[in-house]
Amino acid sequence: MNPETTLQQQRPLPSVLATGQRPSRLQRHGRYTPESMRHPGKMLPAIASQIISAFTEPGDLVIDPMCGIGTTLVEAIHLGRDAAGVEYEPEFVHLCVGNLRHAHAQGATGTPQLVCGDARNIATVCAPLRGKAALALTSPPYGSYTHGQVRSGRDNGGGSVIKRHHRYSADRGNLAHRPLPALLDAFGQILAGTATLLRPEGIIAVTVRPIRAKGELIDLPGQVIDTADQHGLVLTGRHAALLAGLRDGGLVSRASFFQMLETGRARDRGIPACVTAHEDLLIFRKVADLTGVDR
Repeated sequence: MNPETTLQQQRPLPSVLATGQRPSRLQRHGRYTPESMRHPGKMLPAIASQIISAFTEPGDLVIDPMCGIGTTLVEAIHLGRDAAGVEYEPEFVHLCVGNLRHAHAQGATGTPQLVCGDARNIATVCAPLRGKAALALTSPPYGSYTHGQVRSGRDNGGGSVIKRHHRYSADRGNLAHRPLPALLDAFGQILAGTATLLRPEGIIAVTVRPIRAKGELIDLPGQVIDTADQHGLVLTGRHAALLAGLRDGGLVSRASFFQMLETGRARDRGIPACVTAHEDLLIFRKVADLTGVDR
């Protein structure tokens, strides 16, 4: 392969990825352990698998600096790639190990490795992997709480709506508890450390969506782009990874009960809110790879 030709140029992704054709629970059914479903902020397996297929080859190394229950790692080893992850929460590390073992029992051939630690120190804790990764794929935390899962009156014999598996972490040291400016600063450190693990022409892919805070729409993808730029990474691609399905020329919403409820309440207050139907997929390269100059 010509070293000047990137994998993205070889097999370009479309601007829109049909990654929501099946609901998340069906994408995970049988492929992930049932107990790992309680993680409140899981990446869609179809998003991970499409990105890994597009930007890597069998035998390549894929990294996730905030791997949670291991979606990136599981999809990588199923595709014959090796994988490495860092996760701060011991509970999620335990769930990730279970998913990786389950993947190998199903015939996954890649080799994974996992570290329980702070991703801000990834350049140190994963120092043996420096310069080896073809792809880093991750998503930032959105806060200490997420929409999680719900049991409605229909599910519990007519009782009240019960929200569960929505707390991301009770550990105040987790980045999910930081206010947005501090979270972005820490995420920048993570991106910079992760970049040291990339081989020449390696790519960092980040999935992220806009969020609302106190009714205000926050362009989190734009802020991630700015943060990456401050740490020597250049945006080279931007795609939409659908969370909704495509049926008969229209979108089939996969929004949760609480997403629908909160969107309706916002519209009742005159806020033109919409249900989220996609995540931004941001593709970054190191400045040094593109210009030969390291900032």
